[in-house]
Amino acid sequence: MLQQFKNRNFYVILGADLAFFAASLILAYSIRFSLDIPAVEWRRILFLLPWLLPVKALVFLAAGVYRGMWRYTSIPDALRLAKASALATLTLMTGLTILQQFKGYPRSVFLADCIFTLFFCGGFRIGIRMLCTKQGSLLKFWNRDDDDSLPVRQVRLLILGAGDAAASIIREIQGNPRSRYDVVACVDDDVRKHGQTLLEVPVRAPISRLLFFVSRFQADEILIAMPSVVGNDMRQVVSACKASGLPFKTLPSLGSLVDGKVTVSDVREVKYEDILGRSPVQLDYAGIGRCLTGKTVAVTGAGGSIGSELCRQILRFNPGALVLIEANEFNLYQIEMELRTENRFEALHPVLGRVQDRALMENIFDRFRPHVLFHAAACKHVPMVELNPWEAVLNNVTGSRVMMEVAEAFGVERFVQVSTDKAVRPTSVMGASKRVAEILLQARAPGKTRFMAVRFGNVLGSSGSVIPLFQQQIQDGGPVTVTHPEMTRYFMMIPEACQLILQAGAMGEGGEIFILEMGTPVRIADMARDMIRLSGKVPDQDIQVVYSGLRPGEKLYEELITHGEGIVETAHEKIMVLKRTRDAEAAEFDRRIRGQVDRLVAEASTFDAARIKASLKEIAPEYTPAPSAPPA
Repeated sequence: MLQQFKNRNFYVILGADLAFFAASLILAYSIRFSLDIPAVEWRRILFLLPWLLPVKALVFLAAGVYRGMWRYTSIPDALRLAKASALATLTLMTGLTILQQFKGYPRSVFLADCIFTLFFCGGFRIGIRMLCTKQGSLLKFWNRDDDDSLPVRQVRLLILGAGDAAASIIREIQGNPRSRYDVVACVDDDVRKHGQTLLEVPVRAPISRLLFFVSRFQADEILIAMPSVVGNDMRQVVSACKASGLPFKTLPSLGSLVDGKVTVSDVREVKYEDILGRSPVQLDYAGIGRCLTGKTVAVTGAGGSIGSELCRQILRFNPGALVLIEANEFNLYQIEMELRTENRFEALHPVLGRVQDRALMENIFDRFRPHVLFHAAACKHVPMVELNPWEAVLNNVTGSRVMMEVAEAFGVERFVQVSTDKAVRPTSVMGASKRVAEILLQARAPGKTRFMAVRFGNVLGSSGSVIPLFQQQIQDGGPVTVTHPEMTRYFMMIPEACQLILQAGAMGEGGEIFILEMGTPVRIADMARDMIRLSGKVPDQDIQVVYSGLRPGEKLYEELITHGEGIVETAHEKIMVLKRTRDAEAAEFDRRIRGQVDRLVAEASTFDAARIKASLKEIAPEYTPAPSAPPA
């Protein structure tokens, strides 16, 4: 509040409001007495004004009326102004009653004064906004040829969609005199919007007539402002844009927007993720908030694709502190700087180190005492881990075991382990090592720490995703290599995966393996061809798709569950759960698993791939090792 007293504009608008307060009272009396105010009423006005002006100013100040920026006056500002006007009127009436001065004052005057105050003060602010907007438009026209810093030619932008996202973009463009865009029209399939205007921009329908509207409005570029449209609908929109021959861009999906707001800076090229067809995730914000708000949260692998997005999503719930544990120095630096600068979150504790380092982890947990731990650190690249199985044991098994034991020793409330669909009937070392980590988690005896795992498939844009490889191959002119024409995978976006991890973590009671609903599996060959089309090329003509054969450890089809695992639905439509079953021999089972894991770790130190795989199969009998990789 003190900062606004240093702003000279504050005193300008305060002076204007004081004038409006006086004018509102006099106008209210004028209407009450048919424009002929008696002398006795003038005396009452002169008595009331010295009280009215400071009381209204103080109430407006306390209500936050002066904190808004004039040129961006909006509905919340109007509501705040209405509340302040009503509260100021009630305060005056109460004060006069206490001072026994209320008799003689017409009650209708106070009601009319409240209305006129709202009208004058609100109209003044709306006028400022309109003037700024109009001034911006005039600046664009007036300085077009005289100011080298402004664009010489405006880009005529046609927006697909006429909803909130389009309105946000139009408002930002209109309010920026240096924007190179001039929004000429919006096109939307909702015929109820046809013929209307959105912030003075004409709205037309339907999108199927896009070619006509491009010609009618002489558009230079197209912006797809429909964040909720996914899948086949988005594919049709993209096809229409490509048919127009104009450059086109889009806004991120709703799930990708952490704060739910869209701006011009969010505009980007259309990606494969936009046509994948995943509906937005519905979260139990209250339930997740109870687990995270005000708590100290730790994330391992915090610089990775999943770990970093988990950190971004966690900040939505206002944690007390965030501990970032990461083995890669540069990745740790990147996520720390992003969270500090873009998210303005200061309670960060970056830790450079590996999760297998028990002494370091104990020291960190002793210092920061996290309440919740998301364990996302792991080796994930299937062919690379197949060539180096000892690293999978060290990172995926030993690292997970250390984190579980340290979390329990230091009283962590919730331990959420990020697992994978490759742990289901694994054929790779990576999948088998993650399955061993799941077994270790479920073998732990119930206690203060609630242990749970979240199992899901591939995420687009992650460090192990095939998307960057395809993009590079397309950029190089092809060919695009696919391992097998029938290979399929489950896919979801990183933000969606992380949101569901948070949701599952809040739901867990201990010992569960949560399974995320991954939708319909996607053929990798179809994905490659869709990406070629998005790049403006024709598959198998401009760019060839070739098949290279399955790599060591790869499966043709991925599974999320094993037959007979006993998966049940949860209250969330996109989350299923495999619950732990413990019997009278549970303690013996725990001891046996620990002994087997000890032998596995010992075998890893020999760097003998065959012995490591044999030990993995001893713990996870469903593991069927793929043929050994050829020597490098």
